[in-house]
Amino acid sequence: MEEQSLGQRLHIDFPLLFAIFVLCIIGLIVLYSAGGQDIDLVYRQAVKLLIALVVMIIVAQLPPAEINHWSVWLFVFGIILLVLVILYGDVGKGAQRWLDLKVFRFQPSELMKLTVPMMVASYLADKSLPPKFSWVLVVCVLIIIPVLLIAKQPDLGTALLVAIAGFSVLFIAGISWRLLAAMGVLVAASAPIVWYFMHDYQKQRVLTLLNPEQDPLGAGYHIIQSKIAIGSGGFYGKGWLNGTQSHLEFLPERSTDFIFAVFCEEFGMLGVLLLLCVYLFIISRGLYIAINAQHTYGRLLVSSLTLTFFVYIFVNMGMVTGQLPVVGIPLPLISHGGTSMVTLMIGFGIIMSIHTHRRFLSF
Repeated sequence: MEEQSLGQRLHIDFPLLFAIFVLCIIGLIVLYSAGGQDIDLVYRQAVKLLIALVVMIIVAQLPPAEINHWSVWLFVFGIILLVLVILYGDVGKGAQRWLDLKVFRFQPSELMKLTVPMMVASYLADKSLPPKFSWVLVVCVLIIIPVLLIAKQPDLGTALLVAIAGFSVLFIAGISWRLLAAMGVLVAASAPIVWYFMHDYQKQRVLTLLNPEQDPLGAGYHIIQSKIAIGSGGFYGKGWLNGTQSHLEFLPERSTDFIFAVFCEEFGMLGVLLLLCVYLFIISRGLYIAINAQHTYGRLLVSSLTLTFFVYIFVNMGMVTGQLPVVGIPLPLISHGGTSMVTLMIGFGIIMSIHTHRRFLSF
């Protein structure tokens, strides 16, 4: 029997933990500048990060079999919370997305980014792969129900992320290319219907993406100012605390959704390349853990969580650079926030659990 390493005994993947810690430090440094050098804002974010890291380590101690066992119940619980949001949820910025528990307020839709792939992976774990057509239909129903409830809030960005998280499990499970192509055609054909049911501000975001200069002081203001900030950073950047777009308050949402523009202006292309290297290491580490998982549930779930993390990065950077519509997706572990950060850390805890609870075989 092979002797377990310290990481195996503590159920912590130290390479992954180190990369996450580096991202958190970068996030606090950028937030101090983006938040107008408000040390209280940085302190509150640091407390949230500490809580999220503790939650991650606690989740990592759970055996994968126990996580699999709770997948169905957490999914059902999440659906109930989404229904409660529609009935009794708090309204903020024109959307009804939060549940107020008096002690704290949170978004149940964030929970579905985890429970949907957990549920799909649990459903397919004991079945032969690639999945049969009837199983694919069941999975589609499991995904569509929470997606529609989240879109109702309305929160199209989170609904798309939940859909991607669920369907990524199907993709990893080896769904046939013909069926995948058919689903793609169906999605494309339903685009006019989706457009009809979209809210006016959601339609405006798509139109603004195509031509932000059409309304430079209104709908296109975010993207135009963001592009100015990114371009003015050059290769080396203006230096920490020297960004003009953020400090002169030209850039809206600079500590949350558009914090990447602040980072680009102050640290330039060189800083962006280093940041992308950290992100790439986390993604590659997650895929490595998925490949070495000893059971189907672990492989499907870790792959899905890793790909969802990649989508977070891709969508945020895409919308900040004007390549994608503005959908309110934060930059992972960099943007200011609480619920999204805890959700990400729980996902990393699940990844560590699956990796460190491997059984060693004797020969």
